[in-house]
Amino acid sequence: MTTEYAQQPEGRNGHSRRRFLAATGAAVAGVAGEVTVGVLGAADSAAAASAGKRVAVLGGGVSGLSAAHELAERGYAVTVYEYYDTLGGKARSMDVPGTATGSRKPLPGEHGFRFFPGFYRNLPDTMRRIPFPGNANGVHGNLRSSTEALFARGSGRPDLHFPFRRVTTPPALDELTPSWIRDQILSVLDLATRLPAHEAAYFANRLLVHLTSCDARREGQWEKVTWWDFIRAGEMSREYQVLLGIGQTRNLVATRAEIASTRTVGRVIIEALLLWGLLGRGMDGDADIDRVLNAPTSEAWIDPWETHLRSRGVEFVLGTEVREVVYGGGRVTGVRVAARDGSRRRTVTADHYVCALPVEHARATWGPALRAADPQLGRCDALKTDWMTGVMFYLRTPTPVVRGHINCLDSPWAVTGIGQAQFWDGRDFSRDYGDGQARECLSTIISEWDKPGILYGKTARECTKDEIVAELWAQLKDGLNDSGKTTLRDEDRLGWFMDPAVTGLGGPAPHNREQLLIHPTETLYHRPSAKTAVPNFFLAGDYVRTDVDLATMEGANESARRAVNALLDADNSDSERCHIWELYRPPEMEPLKRVDEVRYRLGLPNTFDLG
Repeated sequence: MTTEYAQQPEGRNGHSRRRFLAATGAAVAGVAGEVTVGVLGAADSAAAASAGKRVAVLGGGVSGLSAAHELAERGYAVTVYEYYDTLGGKARSMDVPGTATGSRKPLPGEHGFRFFPGFYRNLPDTMRRIPFPGNANGVHGNLRSSTEALFARGSGRPDLHFPFRRVTTPPALDELTPSWIRDQILSVLDLATRLPAHEAAYFANRLLVHLTSCDARREGQWEKVTWWDFIRAGEMSREYQVLLGIGQTRNLVATRAEIASTRTVGRVIIEALLLWGLLGRGMDGDADIDRVLNAPTSEAWIDPWETHLRSRGVEFVLGTEVREVVYGGGRVTGVRVAARDGSRRRTVTADHYVCALPVEHARATWGPALRAADPQLGRCDALKTDWMTGVMFYLRTPTPVVRGHINCLDSPWAVTGIGQAQFWDGRDFSRDYGDGQARECLSTIISEWDKPGILYGKTARECTKDEIVAELWAQLKDGLNDSGKTTLRDEDRLGWFMDPAVTGLGGPAPHNREQLLIHPTETLYHRPSAKTAVPNFFLAGDYVRTDVDLATMEGANESARRAVNALLDADNSDSERCHIWELYRPPEMEPLKRVDEVRYRLGLPNTFDLG
């Protein structure tokens, strides 16, 4: 008998309630009206005794925790306000209610799988500074490398296995030339795809155009051009469109190639993730291209992070919604917060405030006066978000499929996934989780919620949760059960889990509280800096303008570092500033970029741009 695991609203277990009450303190428990309280309560640390030392961090996701980490190390007294009863935001894992028996833990659920590309450098640095028993490099030691990706094709078409191996003999600095790069790209496309030769050659040329474009052209020209138009996908074969257009945008970052910024797609996905990753340049030490954690995210990373931050004096107020950032007299004077059910309304105060909420929630807390004080806050209304939410399948049989991620290229819902149990080398899944039946955790993500599926002919937003699960399962089987093999069997499926942040499915107003920033053309111009015009108010989050640019955990961490540095400057602090790693810039391309800068100023196209 197949059991679909039921979901319950968060915050109903005793542990979460105890944590909330402990964090909020008796001073505010049971208060029906609104009161003003200090951000630290009775347990103020000595570090907060002097002015300019208390910081309220709004949001306990990756950006909020990163900011709290950097501030605590510099002696600030920090309190983090978080909507959920657990920390980590979209990165956290969560217990599936009612699934544990005996001494096992509940089955692990999540918003969507986490992965840590090798070009991440800011976030890995933070991870190294989070202690973990037995790991000399902290929770960073819990990262495991995937060795390949599977591009699964539908309707019985042969799948593509893409090995994640560095080039064994990368060129010397004086040998990395445009012709060498073009040859490598053509070689990969020739071996791995069925693209016509002229289409492969054209795509290789377009990459050279982007690689050698100066920063001014990237920001002034390619930020305004869609990836679809840049690679002329509309004039090419369906194979070209699926592999090099849709597969690089919708399936990876939940944005459509038809609207995605060329600057973002070309710079981060094509250059940093793939090209420089394969060459082993600009990477986190000797990291491989793609890495995942060796246990559920909260076990391997978020929970140890919380423990470490508490040891540094950081306080957490969980189950708390930020309602309004209050502005007056040229400064932020407090923040109105409340419990999720609207009770215990109060205003908290601090010397500095770091807004680390996702943009769709942050901008709702910025009133007219605050927006008038800094026009960049109002421009955030133009930033777009979309759905990119996962479903976890729990299977009776180990089903690793591939040691890495699965990209179902032909799936109308842009489905990606990964078999997680194979990477959890310190876990025995059936022994440690659930009721002992499940032996595999297949984590999948739907990135396209607005196209009809293959089972019901409805979009994901139009489906009920049960219909989404059935449709998603059918699309997975279409991609994986072919070429004479049966990878997924209906009888192996024990249950599933979807983030309870998704509500109202099958009804007139489906809602997803945890959306993802997407990158249509000209998005860059609306993204704010971490420093605002308000001297005690700072922004952190993957929507903030960073060097990594893409909405990622790396971007969230980098933005937090920038926010902390701006706060230190405003506070005239003598503390060392946070180091910020930027994306790799190959020195061999710099002379060509300087030539392009002159051409761009003169209104001329890039040297390699043949139209």
